[in-house]
Amino acid sequence: MPKYPECWESCGNCAQGDVFVLELLVQAGDTLARDDNILTLETGKVALDIPSPYAGTVREVFVCAGDVLAEGALLLTLDPS
Repeated sequence: MPKYPECWESCGNCAQGDVFVLELLVQAGDTLARDDNILTLETGKVALDIPSPYAGTVREVFVCAGDVLAEGALLLTLDPS
């Protein structure tokens, strides 16, 4: 899980309630390019698409729709392409 934006703590507009997985967009075996979206988060105020920082094949996914996530949580593993 990437680092939350700096404004997360200061403005409070986005950080209303828990951050949870709204939709999982990949599964094991999928091939990703860098910046392909892997999931959508719901923050209570906004939905955020989370892109993959790397290209590769998804080996294992560690989250499901509805899971509450903390900053730094492991989302998936990739085999580099």
